[in-house]
Amino acid sequence: MVIRKKIKLPALTGDKERTAYVYLPVGYDEGETRYPVLYMFDGHNLFTDEEATFGKCWGLEKFLDENEVPLIVAAVECNHEGNSRLSEYSPVTFNFHGQKVVGRGKKYMDWLVGTFKPLIDENYRTLPDRANTIIAGSSMGGLMTLYALCKYGKYFSRGAALSPSLWVQNGEVPSFITNATFRNDTVLFTDYGTKEFKNHSPQRGLFGETFKILCEKGVAVTARIVPGGTHCEACWEREIPYVLKTFDLI
Repeated sequence: MVIRKKIKLPALTGDKERTAYVYLPVGYDEGETRYPVLYMFDGHNLFTDEEATFGKCWGLEKFLDENEVPLIVAAVECNHEGNSRLSEYSPVTFNFHGQKVVGRGKKYMDWLVGTFKPLIDENYRTLPDRANTIIAGSSMGGLMTLYALCKYGKYFSRGAALSPSLWVQNGEVPSFITNATFRNDTVLFTDYGTKEFKNHSPQRGLFGETFKILCEKGVAVTARIVPGGTHCEACWEREIPYVLKTFDLI
């Protein structure tokens, strides 16, 4: 079951509303069990094709229901105006097709851990501790997942960065990664498709170097290069079992 509610992100978009999505697992209404929570980016792309930007969602509700995964998912629709999604989902400022995109990822994450997470914990039967709090996203949401593990590790023990947009810092491994320290129980799943490496020329090298650094810093990294994988929701949908197995949820 997916609940939809309108919320505001005052620090980013003032009084403008967007949709928040909360998936509740099979059997949620039948007992008093508490559940781990997976926070995700681009909530509109997760559950139904009708809401997805390009007409194809992750099929996440269907998979979680069919496999009776004991997990709450909380996600928020992105900002659809111009380059605002890129801005909100980037911790660094970068150039995109000749336009400067000011990174406002810190503001977004401050809102997520300071407002959204407490709201979810207050209204649903969550396991709110770090060990049971996960974050995940794709593309720019994958970049933000890495940022969250690097800078907000006291909230998140696990993360999934699918097709992360590592190219934003002039073809170098983002400094928030190279300067990060991690708790020794931090777990990361990441992937990239063989066909999408060509989208950004340094991406293949960046992918390998980034996760070499994370491994050296003590992160338990599962990195997968997907044969024939492209940059789309249909491919990320096929990665759901790998993600959940990495987190011991299935």
